[in-house]
Amino acid sequence: MKLYFSLILAAIILVLDLLSKRWVEFNLSYGQQIVITDFFNLVLAYNAGAAFSFLSDASGWQRWFLSTIAALVAVLIVYLLYKHTSNRLFCFALSLILGGALGNLWDRITLGHVVDFMDFHVVGYHWPAFNLADSAIFCGACLLILDSIRNGRNDSVQEG
Repeated sequence: MKLYFSLILAAIILVLDLLSKRWVEFNLSYGQQIVITDFFNLVLAYNAGAAFSFLSDASGWQRWFLSTIAALVAVLIVYLLYKHTSNRLFCFALSLILGGALGNLWDRITLGHVVDFMDFHVVGYHWPAFNLADSAIFCGACLLILDSIRNGRNDSVQEG
C-alpha cells in the first residue's frame, strides 16, 4: 500500500471523526441523549482522560501527557507506514489507527477533552461512550492482531 494512500485514508478518518463530533456538539447539549434504537443512543459526553475515562479525574496534566503520547505514536505510525508499504493489511490497520489517534489528539489539544457520542447499552448497562476515532483505532488494532496471526502462521509454515 503506497504511503500516500495510507495517509489519505488516515486523513479521511480524521475528517469524518471531526465532522461527526462537531455535528453532535452543534445538535446536542452536554449529557443530552437521542434514542436511536433499544440498544443505541447518541449522547454528548466529554472525556478528559484516555480509554474508559482512565485519568479523566486527574488535575489536568493528563491532557498534555496523552497528547504527547498520541503525537509520538503518530510519528511512529508514519515511519512504519513508510517502511512496510508491501504489507497492505498492516498499513491499512495502521492508517485506521493513525486517523483515529489524530482525531482524538485534535480534540485534546483544541478542547482539552475528547468528544464522545456513541452510547451502546444492554439491560441498563451502558458501555462507555466513544466516537468514530475510537472505532477506527479499535478496528485497526483488531486488524493488526489478524495480520500478526496471519504472518505468524506463514512464518511457521515456511520454517517447517
